[in-house]
Amino acid sequence: MVKPIDEFYDFSGSTAVITGGTGFLGAEMCKTLAALGAKVAILDINLEKTKLLASEINAAGGTAAAFDCNVLSRESIEGVAQEIDSSFGTVDILINAAGGNKPQATTSDALSFFDLPMDALRWVFDLNLLGTILPSQIFGKGMAQRNSGTILNISSMNAFRPLTRIPAYSAAKAGVSNFTQWLAVHLAQEYSPNIRVNAIAPGFFITDQNRFLLIDAESGELTDRGRTILGHTPMNRFGVPEDLLGTMLWLVSPASAFVTGIVVPVDGGFSAFSGV
Repeated sequence: MVKPIDEFYDFSGSTAVITGGTGFLGAEMCKTLAALGAKVAILDINLEKTKLLASEINAAGGTAAAFDCNVLSRESIEGVAQEIDSSFGTVDILINAAGGNKPQATTSDALSFFDLPMDALRWVFDLNLLGTILPSQIFGKGMAQRNSGTILNISSMNAFRPLTRIPAYSAAKAGVSNFTQWLAVHLAQEYSPNIRVNAIAPGFFITDQNRFLLIDAESGELTDRGRTILGHTPMNRFGVPEDLLGTMLWLVSPASAFVTGIVVPVDGGFSAFSGV
């Protein structure tokens, strides 16, 4: 018998952890899961913003709590994991939404690839890749012990086609896609097929990390890069956070019970277009 569709997306009683939870994409995921009944643990290094988001969700009738967490510190994540277990119980869903780029790791007329500073490259690479692996280790361990759980990673179009100017970000996101597939197989074979790991690969969304590449700060108009991206996006627009929510809900819900190890583009057709 087919399960009623609304039951697939009823997260009542579930606990969801979202790293980078106050970010451009993460915040909407937090709000949506809370609206559908999940207890949401918002993890971010900006505790003030995290508390504000949790207050907004709670005021709207949801259940959320703010946690100060550095996804590059095992000690920080382990401490938060203990707090979440005490407050909300075991974690059913982990969304690794922490990530980003920075200008110092981006080539430009003033900064060549050969001069990109190692600390900037390492910051971008570690945040996106290790910032996905470490939470997966700590929260995934509990899933392995219970033989159930869902992990959702955030990859990028850069993992499919490396983009110019952002070598560390592209390499790190390619690593996230590869790690997603590896972890899906590992957890299913070594622990339980009821633990699933997938990823979303957003196309082009204007965020604080990439705005300087897509919008001219003085004129407010699209840069040449921004115009090129839209010219290669058949839907001819940038994404907005709401565009990810349907795919996110599908991948963390029982509606995708036989889906693991995939990376789903949400890109307005960018990855399908050859340019001609």
